[in-house]
This record gives sequence, structure tokens and C-alpha cells, in this order.
Amino acid sequence: MSLDTTSLRQAIRENFAEPEGAARNARAERIFAEIEQLGDTALVIDGLNHLMQIYNYSAEADKMFVPFARILRMWDERPGDFDGRQVHTLFWMFKWVSSGMIDQPHIPLASIEKWQTEMERRYRLAGHSERAVRQSELRIALHLGDMERGERAYAAWQAADRDDKSDCRACELHAQGAWQARAGGDDQALDAWRPVIEGEFVCAQEPDSVLGSSLLPLLRLGRTDEARANHLRGYRLVRSQDSMRDAVADHVEFCALTGNEARGLEILAERPAYFTDTGDPNTLLDFLAVTALLTDRLTALGHGDQSLAGPGGRSWTAAELAAHARKEALALAARFDERNGNSRTSDTTRERMDREPLLDRLPLGLRPARPAAGTAAKAAAAKAAAVETAADLGSLLAEARRLSDAQRPDALEAWAAVARAAGRDGVQLDAHDLGEIDEHRAMDRRVPAAEAMVLFRSAAERYESVGEAGHAVAARARAAYALCIDAGEHFEERSAEALAELAGARDEVLALHADGAATARQVSRVLLCRARILNDRVHQAEDTDAAVAALEESVRELLDFAEPHRAAKDGADRTDGADGADGGVGGVGIAVGEALGFLGDIVGYRGSAEQAAEMYARAADAYISAGRPWYAVEAESQLAGVSRHLGDLETAERASRAALEHAREFAAPGGLSRLHLQLVESLADSGKTAEAAEHALEAAHWADEAGESAGTGAYARHRLGGFLLELGRTEESAAVLEAVLPDLKADEHGEGMIVQTLWWLGDCMTVLYEPRTAAEHWLKAADIARGWPEQQDHAMLANLAGQALYRADLNSEAELAYRRSGELWRDLGDVHALVRTLRVRAWIAVRDGQAGPEAARELMASAAAECEKALASVADPEAQERLREELTDTQRQTAELIADEGEA
Repeated sequence: MSLDTTSLRQAIRENFAEPEGAARNARAERIFAEIEQLGDTALVIDGLNHLMQIYNYSAEADKMFVPFARILRMWDERPGDFDGRQVHTLFWMFKWVSSGMIDQPHIPLASIEKWQTEMERRYRLAGHSERAVRQSELRIALHLGDMERGERAYAAWQAADRDDKSDCRACELHAQGAWQARAGGDDQALDAWRPVIEGEFVCAQEPDSVLGSSLLPLLRLGRTDEARANHLRGYRLVRSQDSMRDAVADHVEFCALTGNEARGLEILAERPAYFTDTGDPNTLLDFLAVTALLTDRLTALGHGDQSLAGPGGRSWTAAELAAHARKEALALAARFDERNGNSRTSDTTRERMDREPLLDRLPLGLRPARPAAGTAAKAAAAKAAAVETAADLGSLLAEARRLSDAQRPDALEAWAAVARAAGRDGVQLDAHDLGEIDEHRAMDRRVPAAEAMVLFRSAAERYESVGEAGHAVAARARAAYALCIDAGEHFEERSAEALAELAGARDEVLALHADGAATARQVSRVLLCRARILNDRVHQAEDTDAAVAALEESVRELLDFAEPHRAAKDGADRTDGADGADGGVGGVGIAVGEALGFLGDIVGYRGSAEQAAEMYARAADAYISAGRPWYAVEAESQLAGVSRHLGDLETAERASRAALEHAREFAAPGGLSRLHLQLVESLADSGKTAEAAEHALEAAHWADEAGESAGTGAYARHRLGGFLLELGRTEESAAVLEAVLPDLKADEHGEGMIVQTLWWLGDCMTVLYEPRTAAEHWLKAADIARGWPEQQDHAMLANLAGQALYRADLNSEAELAYRRSGELWRDLGDVHALVRTLRVRAWIAVRDGQAGPEAARELMASAAAECEKALASVADPEAQERLREELTDTQRQTAELIADEGEA
């Protein structure tokens, strides 16, 4: 580095613009070493100020006291060496030093109070307001837990006039809210912070910091949507800043208290240096405390042996890191207490480490980096196991029969509990109950089809042994259907065998029914099994029309028998089972619903979407009328899909809502995710973006629970990011889209989804004033779209990238992007877009200085020529008018360009 004043001042400006961190601090120290060699007093003052600013906004805040002492001594000895700007900076930084000392436990309290008094004296002598002095005193009082002194300082601070030494409005409002939150006024704190959070007042560290401070008050008040939004916005702002360790700690705490432990671990892993940077012990204490909170929570959830990144560059288990962080936090708190003469720091640290979760879960829309899926299911299973252990066999048997009567899906687990209890107690159940256990075991989707067939046949034998012929024939019908499940290449022969068995079962059950020995439900079940096999044959038949006709004949026979009995409310016997692996029970109402669903498929295949929608609606109504709404989910989902296709958005939305509501109690996480997504699409079609975003968030959560984060979860997050952008929640959108982008794979999600995500991210970065990053996203998307048959998107993305690069003053890169988009617009025949790229390239040539004015005039001339050429070939008057306007604009800009040359 050359030793001249100009280059050193430029070096200071450039270094201040660099990201926070050790590298920037080291450069500041090297710059100051060269400044001292030059011996320019004014430059030495600026160099010391630069050091203080750099240290303050870094993990080495403890280093700022030395340059401040030196600059203060220079002021006391030769105040005439300071210009007005340097004097202002000196008094401004006095605030940092006076209140910053409280963060260093090695500095005696007496010294801190002395500096506070000194600040008050110097401000008074210089004629400054005491507002900054009283704010500094408030911070000391808060640290010491002296609420009486804090109240006095707060009142005096608010009463004092603002002047140019007062903190900016954003920082002041943050401090006001922090005092109110400490005093128990969460509502008042959030009211104070609102103008900062909403962007009315901002500064270098706000709203970055206040967003973290707002999280706990929002959670305590139950304002969870705002808390989620502030986490997504706030963490993205602070994650790369060394000086924001306390704010990052707020976000880790938020994760620990909302069931987002995996997200908290992700944050810890991103900044390992936070465990060991000692320049600001107060924020180190914050970080250690929330680390203990989070890892203790993980241990309590049974993940104590999970491997984590931690201090020392080694791997820790969650339990080890919890113990380490707690020990280190309490040791550091004890140092503060020893200095302060009370136990306040240790007390508040323990309270923070021992906080209980405020929510079981708060979906964020982000994929957790470590497996935390299935926590809700595990908790429910543990609760069910505890209830089962406490119940006696008689109670379990009664509950299983009740659930069977109601045809509820959870009857399967109830009968499994009966079997476990009987085995545990050594009780011999009767043949009927053993038949129920076999039959319900066979219905479990996790049981292989071959095993299910054996179990159904075993159930039939048990029923026959006690004279229950109707039960027996229905169980044999189910066994026949199970023969076809997962048959693969043997489906044709097995389905023929099953249909032959069912022909005999049909005749037998109808005869039993005529003699009063079989219920209508049992008859319906046999007929339904036959219809199911014929339905499966449709999907594998060479002659589809013939297979559909056979299915329709079977379905009509089932409806002709079942509907009169359903109308008469016949067929409700006690032990006829619940839903399972074969796709539905044979209860009369349930059989009617499934048959109507088949009819919907049939008429849809024949081309009548309207009739299909009618059949699906009737199917859903049949399930609901039977008092079994959980079986209506598939029919409602089909109705929603067909209605969207028909443009009947009202019915699509209503059916999607009903499907989700009816599935909520019994559906597995993956099913819930897909049902939420179905509603997302219906809501999005109707323009209900805010609610669509809510359901996309839920879909992402349930996909994570199902272990489908990279599939369904990625799509849900993609949609969520787009909705948030549309709603103007740009920071949240950026956080979600950045998180989902690594999960998107062309072979799984399609290139279109990747391009759209990158496109949205470019839009986000533009709103957030990050044009370079916006251009990077758009160029990546353009490179993918380059290979598409339709080149409109490629051209637009290249154009957008050019705009962003131009805003970022990256002239040569912008020129290349605009050249690329211009060639594409030419090929697409879009003269207007082509002309605009030529004009922008002309201005780039002027601004860049390399191509020069001559190249700029040539580009403007090319733009005018394109307009004239197009005018000569267009006959439409409206199109001609638009081209004349484009030509006029080109001529105007050419004149401006020439005028600018003359002034230069």
C-alpha cells in the first residue's frame, strides 16, 4: 500500500464496506500501521475512529477501548487538531465505550461508574443534551438489575431533548422496547418496536436486531404468525454478522421454544466461532445460555446422543454440549456477578437455560437440516402406549368393538392392542374375537398381501367354527381380493382365480342373506370386493372399453342391491370391521360411496367431466350420510380435481376443505401434506393468496413429519416462497426460497420449478437492494432456460439479469447480458424489447468509458434503424403508433447522449 493520504483514506472507505469479521479487523490494523508511518494527525484521528468502528461491529469489541483512550487523550491535549466531523465522532463513540464497558466482566464496576460520570460531565461542558447519557445509564441499570435506578434513568432519557448525539430513532425505539419488555410489558415493547419492524426507522443494525428481540414477547402473547415472520426475516439479516451474536442467540432460543430444534442446530452449526469469540463476553453468555437451552431440549426429546458441531472443532453429542454450555455459561455469569456484587446475571442465565417450550410446534416453512421428522407421531404413539398399558383386557376389548361398530380406521390398532393384552395376560379369547384380530391385522397396509390373504382365511375359519357363516363368506371375499394385491406380472391369472372364488361367494352370501343368515353389509362387502378387482383390471387391460363395461356392470349390481338397504338403514351389525389395506369396508353406506366413486371414474373415462363431478359428489355424500366422513376424503379430492378442471373454483375449494377436515383425525402426515397442497391449489386459483400461504406452510410441515422433505415438502416450500413474495413479505420469501433451492432436482421436480424459484429469488433480491445477487439468480435460471424449445423465458431472464447488473455498476457484465437478451429478442421478433436493450447498451458504453461515445452513438443508431425497419413492414395502425413512440424515445435518448458528451 502506498503511503499517501488519499490512498489511505480510500483504503479506510473500502475496508468499512467489507463484511464484518476478523479479516476486516486485520486490514484496519494494517491500514492504521501505515497511517502512523505517514504522521498526518488528522489521518491518525480518522484511522483511530475507523479502528473503533470496526472493532465495535465485530467479535472483538473489547479492542475498542485502547484506540478510544488514545483519541480522547489527543482531544484533551490538542482539541484544535479535530475538525467538526471528528469532534462529533469522538462524542458519539463515547456512548459505545461508556455502556460497552458493562459487557466486560474484568472492568471493575467503579471504573464503569467513573466513565459514566465522565461522559455526563463532558456532554454537559460541550453543551450536548443528556439524552445519550441517561440512555447509557439505563443500560448499566438493566445489567445490574437495579430497576429503581432504571426507572429514573428511563424517565430522564425520555424527558431529555434529542440532539445529534442521541442514538438514531431505530436504536432508541429498540432500547425503549427492551426496557418495557424487561418490566413485563410485552405489548408495550412491541408497540415501541413496530415502526422499526415495519421499516419506518432503520439503520445499520435495525431492524436486524429488534426482530430477534421481538420473538419471545410475540410468542408469550400468542402472536405466532408474527413471530415466525420475524424469525425468517431477522435471521437472514443477522446470520453473517459477527457483531450480532446476541441477536442470533434470540433466534436459537426461538427455535428451542417452538419445536424447531433441528433449525436451531442448523444455526449453531453455521457459526462455530460464536462458541469461542471472547471479545464480547456478554453476547457470549447469551449464546452459551441458548445453546444449553436447545441441547437440553434435544436430550429431553431422546436425542441426547445426536452428533453436533460445537466448540473446539470437534463433534459433540447433544447431551455433552448441553452440559458444557451450561457449565461455561454459569462460570461466565459468576464472573459478572462477582464484579456486580449480586447474583442477577446467574439468576437470569439459569432462567433462560431452563425455559419450557411455549409451543409443541410452529412450522417455519424451512426444511430442517437434521432429522426431526415424526415427532408428532412419536408423541402420539407414546401417549397411546401409556393408555394401553394402564387399561385392562375387558376395557380394550370393549373399545375395539366400539370402534369396529363405528367403522373407524383406528379400530385396527384397537384390536392389535387387544391381542397384545391377551398375550401379556395369558388370556384365551373366543373364536369370534380371534377372527376379528386376524381380520383387522390383515387390513393393516403394512402387512404383505400374501400374509393378509392367510389372515383373512384364518378369520373365516374361526367365524365358521362358531356358526357365523355371513362373517366367514365376507372374510373369504377379502382373501380373494388380497390374492390380487401386488400380484405384478401374475395379476391376470390371480385376478381370474379371485373372480372365480368371488362368483361362488356371491351366490353363497345372497342365499345366506335370503335366509337371514347374512347382513346386507356382508353382501355388499362381497360384491364390493368383486368390483375392486374389476377396477384394478381396467388399469391393466388391453381392451379398456370391455374392462370398463365389466366394471360398470358389477358396480350397478352392487348399487341395485345396496342402495335400498342404505335407504332403509339396514346392515348395521356389531362386528363387521373397519377400513384397512383393501381400501374400504363393506358397510352398506361405505359400499355405496365406493361404487359411486367407481362410476365417477367410468363416466370420466368416457369423457364427461361434469357427470364425473356429480358422481364424486354423490359418493362423498354417501359416506357422510353413513356417518363415516373419513371415508369421503378420496371422493372429495377427486371432486376438487375435476372441479378445478371445469373452472368451478367454488366447488373445488369447498371439496378441498372438506377432504382436509375429514382426513385430519386419521390421515398419516404424508396424506395431510398432500391434502393441504390440494387446498393450496384451489385457493391460489381463487386468488386467496394469504390463506394459500398458510396451507403451503402446513403442507411443508407435514411433509417433513412424513420424511418427504425433499419431495412434497420441496414443492410446498416452493409454493410458499412464491406466495410470500406476492404478499409483499419479501424477506420471508427470500429465506424460504433460499432454503428450498438446494432440494430442487431437475429429474424430480422439473426444470420449470427450479427456474421459477430462481426467478422469484431474483425478484426478492431486487426488492432487498441486492442487485448483484439478483443477477446471479436470473443468470442461473437463464442458463437452464437456454435449452428450452420456447425462448421467451430465456430472453426475459437475460434481460432482467442485465438490469440488475446495470444497477450494481457491473458494466461489462451488464453489457454481455443485454447483448444476449437482445439477440434472443431479435430471434423472437420482439422489436420493442430489442430496441430497449440497444439503448441501454449505449448508456453502458458511455458509463463504462471503455467503448466510448462513438460506440454509444452507433448503438442508438442501430436502435433507430430497427424501429424504422419494423415500421416499413407493419401495416397495423396501432402497431405502427407504438413503433413511432419507440423511435421517438430512441431519438430523444440519442439527443440526451450527445448533450451529455458536450457537457463532458
